Amino acid sequence: MIARPVSPLERRLVSELGGEILFDRFSRGRYATDASIYQMLPTGVVVPKTLEEAELALQIAREEKVPVTARGGGTSQCGQTINTGLVIDCSRHLTGIVELDVTGKRAVVEPGIVLDELNRKLRPHGLWFPIDVSTASRCTIGGMAGNNSCGGRSLRYGTMRDNVISIDAVLADGSKANFGKVRPDLSDVSNASPLRPLANQLFNIGRREKDEIDARFPKVQRRVGGYNLDALIPGETNNLAHILVGSEGTLGFSTNIEIQLWPLMGKRALGACHFGSFYEAMDAAQHLVKLGPIAVELVDRTLIELARDIPMFRPTLEQFVRGTPDAVLLVEFAETEDENARRITQLHDLMGDLGFGWDKSGAKWGGVVDIYDPGLQAAIADVRTSGLNIMMSMKDQGKPISFVEDCAVPLEHLADYTERLTGVFQKHGTRGTWYAHASEGCLHVRPVLNIRQDIDVKKMRAIAEEAFAMVREYKGSHSGEHGDGIVRSEFHEPMFGSRLVRAFEEVKDKFDPSSLLNPGKIVRAPKFDDTWLFRYGPEYKPEEMKTELDWSAFTGKGGGFQGAVEMCNNNGACRKLAGGTMCPSYRVTKDEQDVTRGRANTLRLAISGQLGPDAFTSDEMAETLKLCVSCKGCRRECPTGVDMARMKIEVLSARAKKLGHSLRDYLVGWMPRYAPYAAKVPFLLNLRDLIPGAAKLTEKLTGFAASRKLPRWRGDIFDIPANALGPKDGKPVVFFVDTFNRYFERENAEDALEVLLAAGYRVHLAVPNDGNRRPLCCGRTFLSVGRVDEARREVQRVLDALALFIDADVPVVGLEPSCVFSFRDEVPAMFQDERAKRLAKNFLLFEEFIAREADAGHLKLKLAPIAGKALLHGHCHQKSFGAMGAVEKTLRLVPDLTVETVESSCCGMAGSFGYGADTIEVSKAMAELSLLPAVRAADEATLIVADGTSCRHQIGDLSAREAQHVARVLADSVRAAST
Repeated sequence: MIARPVSPLERRLVSELGGEILFDRFSRGRYATDASIYQMLPTGVVVPKTLEEAELALQIAREEKVPVTARGGGTSQCGQTINTGLVIDCSRHLTGIVELDVTGKRAVVEPGIVLDELNRKLRPHGLWFPIDVSTASRCTIGGMAGNNSCGGRSLRYGTMRDNVISIDAVLADGSKANFGKVRPDLSDVSNASPLRPLANQLFNIGRREKDEIDARFPKVQRRVGGYNLDALIPGETNNLAHILVGSEGTLGFSTNIEIQLWPLMGKRALGACHFGSFYEAMDAAQHLVKLGPIAVELVDRTLIELARDIPMFRPTLEQFVRGTPDAVLLVEFAETEDENARRITQLHDLMGDLGFGWDKSGAKWGGVVDIYDPGLQAAIADVRTSGLNIMMSMKDQGKPISFVEDCAVPLEHLADYTERLTGVFQKHGTRGTWYAHASEGCLHVRPVLNIRQDIDVKKMRAIAEEAFAMVREYKGSHSGEHGDGIVRSEFHEPMFGSRLVRAFEEVKDKFDPSSLLNPGKIVRAPKFDDTWLFRYGPEYKPEEMKTELDWSAFTGKGGGFQGAVEMCNNNGACRKLAGGTMCPSYRVTKDEQDVTRGRANTLRLAISGQLGPDAFTSDEMAETLKLCVSCKGCRRECPTGVDMARMKIEVLSARAKKLGHSLRDYLVGWMPRYAPYAAKVPFLLNLRDLIPGAAKLTEKLTGFAASRKLPRWRGDIFDIPANALGPKDGKPVVFFVDTFNRYFERENAEDALEVLLAAGYRVHLAVPNDGNRRPLCCGRTFLSVGRVDEARREVQRVLDALALFIDADVPVVGLEPSCVFSFRDEVPAMFQDERAKRLAKNFLLFEEFIAREADAGHLKLKLAPIAGKALLHGHCHQKSFGAMGAVEKTLRLVPDLTVETVESSCCGMAGSFGYGADTIEVSKAMAELSLLPAVRAADEATLIVADGTSCRHQIGDLSAREAQHVARVLADSVRAAST
């Protein structure tokens, strides 16, 4: 590899800082985008471990005359967090709570702390920070302050500006100051403070521009455009932190942020107001807010239809959406329980007074669905806050584009504004989906455009100019929530007038005369439609490539692989640190490289030639994907459907073709082929863990960590000398035994078979018909090492052997989730034929089959109590495919058994991942996040249940507790009932 040149900046940072210094092209590429349409490759990235390191990085950059951009979660929609200078990532280490004053309801935090993480720590104290933005799972307090974020409940709690008490900041010249409440005469500011001369100049600007500010600043709460010059108009006291709030990192680098906390909300009530007409819904908003809700949030017809196509959202929609509304307004109350009920009654009455009824048709059809269940309320909130990402799940190259995203107008004009803007969209041959904050007159809307085409770029400018002119006509704000960045800064002059824009520039120059801090944002910005700044700009040209799997649902090169990769819009949902599965490796490392977004960006840059030749098969790409455990969490939880597990197969395949395989690859991938021979001499293969020192000696050769015992081979494998068992007139089912349960845990297969036979089924064993006695296999291990061709051979044997059963739609039942879901997911992507699709449709986990039969009233099993409680850990693939309900339901068939499901991500074993010498520590750390603490806390009488082979081994190795497959639990119950 050709050595890259090292700049003086990089040389100094490496020698003087102890933090992470990233100047390679792969790392820089991962920080070149946020959730906007733009891409700007930074000079380098610093990930400081302490605030002192961050300050030193600022100093070095200043001395080397390199601009600096502070970055939190990188979820900005307007391009605020990208630039061409040095990026300082605060989100990995600068995450502390410096001070917590419970009595005073205030806290001082570091800029990189994530909102949800902060609120998790505040909850035990009965407090929260209520600026509950949709990106709460990954946005940082520093980023929220820089953006002046608002959240869905700003009707009650206000904006970030209303909740920031003070900010400690490092200024462009290296001086430090506390920005908080001061008297305009500065009598309470020390003469030695660097704040004093700056504050004096700022107040002079405020005095001078008072009349212009009063005349030109929109009188709506949702105004985040420009600098907050109104904070500089002298009053009894002024909070100078408010000039930093909303400044997008252009005025100072925040080190500590003091915030106001609020008591936790009590029980809430939600009224889902249905409307047959979007216009009527918008017109009703001004009346609904008079009932005193804390929020009125909109979801429109398009958003509802898109959400219904996303597996994780569909069940929620089915519970609260009635009929086919044109719009739903979610009206939320948070008072006492009795008062909530009273206001819901008033909401019903008001809807009736406005002329709406379920018995009416057309525009006046509608009514209220009451929602008191906190679980359903939370699920609805997930749908609502994911509105943007649901819209972005469109698979065409035309995408909903953010540029008139969050204009805010007075409520009395909302219906007319939305109708007129819809007309503007139609005039330009496009459409938009509306959602978000009806209570504040701030609706998010993104017209669908393909900005890779010049004609649509021109449409984008025309729409922007017409929309912003309309907003000015209604005396609204062109920037209502998501900030300015590149998107809106250009339009400040028509919004605020030349005089105030010059005042903005003056403020910038007083703080930062050399334009060191995030230049080109808010003032002196580029044109928002400069295509050279686009992520998909004039030079974006993905290369043709041959792929192994079917990507035809998407567009672009590689049979659609390009489009699949480009589905990542950088929303950052994969950066959440709790809840769901995605993304287990990031939860441990908190490294942008190890999150779905970072991996998708790397793939996109590689296939478009931006990372140099052969980047797709490079060692850097392998490193990027090394900690991806193929959990498939992103397949379900990524709102835009990025499936990194499947994409990883393509990279592994390409690398295998180019570089061949390691011994570890052969030991893992070819296991189903050599397993029959290993079972004849198990003692030989187990010597590695029996002879002292053998594991250490073989670690370098095999890649398996010496500290981890491997699964124990055995000679007494599952091998039934029959093709079918059970009554001949019993309902037929095919039983498929995977390699792991057959050769390592035969008891699971035997117990599952016992349960099926006890229930009266005619069980056909899945056996080969090609003359080769080697058992059938799903091909999963071959996929894990990139050998799609070998996986196809294995699957073809299954398709041939089970052809009669597949064609007859006989259910096929398996035990191992990774095996079963390979047939449901990867197999249809390898075989584009009807038989493969039918097999995928009818291939079920054992517990899915049992639960389905029980629901249908077909299950005939006598069961008896065996334990009082079961602690259940779900395999990642069970979670990804929505199969957790089935295993919970199956366990609850056992009399008197209480089931508790661990809220856990990946167990960390993930096939061979937990055995790798280079990944074992990350594997253990994944398990320690929530799974192992829950297992250790369980009493000895509690059953530990885990259906995944890897999960059971991880639990056994690291907790000394034995985990059981659900089939064994059910079999114990059957046996107990028969005695």
